[in-house]
Amino acid sequence: MQSAIRQSIRAIPRGKVATYGQVAATAGYPGFHRQVAQILRKYGDALPWHRVLGAGGQLKTGLESKLEQRMRLEMEGVQFRGSRVDMKQHQSPLHSAIEQPKALRRHT
Repeated sequence: MQSAIRQSIRAIPRGKVATYGQVAATAGYPGFHRQVAQILRKYGDALPWHRVLGAGGQLKTGLESKLEQRMRLEMEGVQFRGSRVDMKQHQSPLHSAIEQPKALRRHT
């Protein structure tokens, strides 16, 4: 599971974002958004952690990290509406393994 979630996070392109729930679903573990947060805490420096957000484009990290996250996203061209990311413009179209039949998942 950790490997699939890390791979999903790495798949978020520069200038795009994904929610914790979207990352979990893309990895094949819908509903495991808390595990995404745990993995980001453990491997954050090795992953583009700043591209993972709460539902609705919320920055869910601590205050100091929120400032860094926003700065990193803005440097990638991500636009905000107030304190939230403009998800209509910047949400990544990650393709989910759960959309494929189980038999095909192992072969992609």
